[in-house]
Amino acid sequence: MVKMFYTFPAIKGIQAKEEYYTCMIPLELLSRIFINTDNEVPPEYRAQRKLNETRVPEIKKYILNNRNTYVFSALAASIDGHVRFVPSETNDEIGVLQVAMNSRILINDGQHRKAAILAAIEEDDALGSETIAVVLYRDKGLARSQQMFTDLNKHAVTTSKSLNALYDSKDKCSIITKQVLNEVEFLNKYTDKEKDNLGKFSQMLFTLNNLVNANRRTVRSCEDAGSSTDDTIRFLSKYWNFVHENINEWNDLENGKISKKELRENFIITQGITILALGYLSDFFFVRPEFEMGEYLKNLKKIDWSRNSIKCWLGCAIKQNGRINRTDSGINLTFLRIKSLIDLPISDSEKIALERSKK
Repeated sequence: MVKMFYTFPAIKGIQAKEEYYTCMIPLELLSRIFINTDNEVPPEYRAQRKLNETRVPEIKKYILNNRNTYVFSALAASIDGHVRFVPSETNDEIGVLQVAMNSRILINDGQHRKAAILAAIEEDDALGSETIAVVLYRDKGLARSQQMFTDLNKHAVTTSKSLNALYDSKDKCSIITKQVLNEVEFLNKYTDKEKDNLGKFSQMLFTLNNLVNANRRTVRSCEDAGSSTDDTIRFLSKYWNFVHENINEWNDLENGKISKKELRENFIITQGITILALGYLSDFFFVRPEFEMGEYLKNLKKIDWSRNSIKCWLGCAIKQNGRINRTDSGINLTFLRIKSLIDLPISDSEKIALERSKK
């Protein structure tokens, strides 16, 4: 019986004294060559975790929205079937890999990428002729495949959101926030651009991710109003410089009157919830330009940002148990409290919300 083969350009390598192959495989073939594992099979009889279908639309959207710039790392898979590597005439490690069409090829790493690629092809069939690198190993049974999945994933480290924002050249809010930092010396000096969580002895006070999130509402409002990127950067730079000028504790730090540790432990003015609430405030000033931003922000000097200021922050930035309130409701209530403390008008519904927060 004549065997039919898939033939892929490939490079042969050696790992753990075993041959493996890196192939370039057309995206349109992914649905044909990889078997679909049954999600209903108990995990102990699978070589891969369950497909999390909620992740697929997000990855698909990434592909379609970045049609000319998307990138994917290689998939990893095991082959149970006849394989033959044919080297080129000039290099024994470069050639073509022939894989019998009746082989079972199981993904060990990359099932969500594969599912998203196939979903994207349904909307843009031109993707089918593009390729992805696939690293192929010889299948040595379920136990080995399960171990491969563990080995490939247990050492993986998720990059921080701050570092993602630092390197992101597509997300408009990340781009704008990085430009704003260049215009606001204090924030630039004390913003950690790699970490999402700061230790109590950190030399930094803020994270890039938190500032990006703080600016996101204003950036969206600027887009809706047709503002240019440069105008948005100018507005936010002006806003955050005004904020810095009028927060006593930030200036005390600059003047050596307080340490970073004391500022973090005794005040809420570097807490993520407060920065996000200040982000809400910047959006208010953009949407309501009749309120003179510079004049109202001078009133920030009057605010007691101490954690011990129960009258100001209990039920808003601080929970009844004394912990920071990191919920969306807490952010909004902290914004409303700041708004009232700098003498901006608040609506009847906002007054009711603040009163309820005290109970």
